[in-house]
Amino acid sequence: MGDKSPKSTQKLASQKNAKTDSVAAKKQQLIASQQAAKAKLAAKKK
Repeated sequence: MGDKSPKSTQKLASQKNAKTDSVAAKKQQLIASQQAAKAKLAAKKK
C-alpha cells in the first residue's frame, strides 16, 4: 500500500514530470545532433 498523503502525491507527480522533461530534452538533443550531421553532409556535397 502506498502513501496517499498530499505531500507524497505531489512528490511523485514532480518526479514523474522531471523524468518526462528529461526524456523530452534527450529527444530534442538527439534531433538537433541529427540535423547538424545532415547539415554537415549537405555542406560537403556542395
